[in-house]
Amino acid sequence: MDTTLSPAGLDRLHEAMAVRVAKGELPGLVTLVARGDEVRVDAIGAMAFGGAEPMRRDTIFRIASMTKPIIAAATMQLVEDGALALDEPVDRLLPELAGRRVLRRIDGPVDDTVPAARPITVEDLLAFRMGCGMLTEPTFDPPFPIVEAARALPLVEGAPGRDLPVDPDTWLRRFASLPLMYQPGERWQYNTGSQVLGALIARAAGQPLEAFLRARLFEPLGMATTGFTLAAEHAHRLPAQYTADVQTGEVGPIEGTGVDVWTRPPVFPSGAGGLLSTADDFLAFARLLLDGGVAGERRLLSERSVELMATNRLTPEQIAGAGILLSGSGWGLGQAVTVTADEVSAPGRYGWAGGYGTNWFNDPDRGLIAMALTQNSGFLWSGAMGEFQGLAAAAAGSG
Repeated sequence: MDTTLSPAGLDRLHEAMAVRVAKGELPGLVTLVARGDEVRVDAIGAMAFGGAEPMRRDTIFRIASMTKPIIAAATMQLVEDGALALDEPVDRLLPELAGRRVLRRIDGPVDDTVPAARPITVEDLLAFRMGCGMLTEPTFDPPFPIVEAARALPLVEGAPGRDLPVDPDTWLRRFASLPLMYQPGERWQYNTGSQVLGALIARAAGQPLEAFLRARLFEPLGMATTGFTLAAEHAHRLPAQYTADVQTGEVGPIEGTGVDVWTRPPVFPSGAGGLLSTADDFLAFARLLLDGGVAGERRLLSERSVELMATNRLTPEQIAGAGILLSGSGWGLGQAVTVTADEVSAPGRYGWAGGYGTNWFNDPDRGLIAMALTQNSGFLWSGAMGEFQGLAAAAAGSG
């Protein structure tokens, strides 16, 4: 297989992203495209709208839900250690979740329940089929009694990992006070599985979540800047954060997620979306998966674990029920997996995005890694992410 990147294709990618920055859609972004030993990084624009500080290769981004595949990899390491098993109920280490009750109907009262048909398993958490998570139909998290009860406790994050004022043990007790939305294994629902996994990993490993991630993934991979907290000396490397109105496209700042928030350790380190990282740090993780679990001469994951992470676990009905969040893709363990050819690649492409405006995918067919990192949520739905993915793939040619 050819492992080169097309200079003309990379130029087209640069020009397209530069146009979006010039139009004021984004203050700036970092793109990375890697194939074989070739790595092309492009830093475009500024750290903030109207700012003089340029975007740089070592800019630190709130990667939000790109945390999820990292958490999945850590879970699989514990499976390989024998500390967990994919098919085991989580009750052994998370007794709070034993004896679950399930809503009789999703829009019904929280006390109108039936017994769970079976326990929640470790794989249910990874595949987002635990019976609880974001609702996507008919709208995102409609004001059903179960949704309002979760918000009141509170169980739902705003800024990932930063808006929950309780520790994981307290969160689990509160979560267990509510019934599941659906039977375990029945539906794909976003996010909550990774929150629970963060607590499960800590208990299975017998150490805090970040300590395990650092020892088993971040340090072996050289991901020196990745973590749940920003060191004060690196505060200048965190860009301003923005969101764009879905209807109007108008861009505005997001309050309450500035540098001061991220220099304090979180009370609840979120496995669903709490990590900070850089393009090169995340490249090391992406390479680990693309190379079948090997980093340099060291194996950190088995080939089987990587294969499971990158294999769709959902039925066609579960994919359809996920709506716009998956848009026809499947879900492996902690990440999306394409199940049919599309305008970007053949089936088998995997990766995920972060709600703050970050996106990554691996295309094993081409041996390609691609990511775009910005801090405007509008990047995900304005057409910019799709344009980036298509142009990055085109720069690698056919598989």
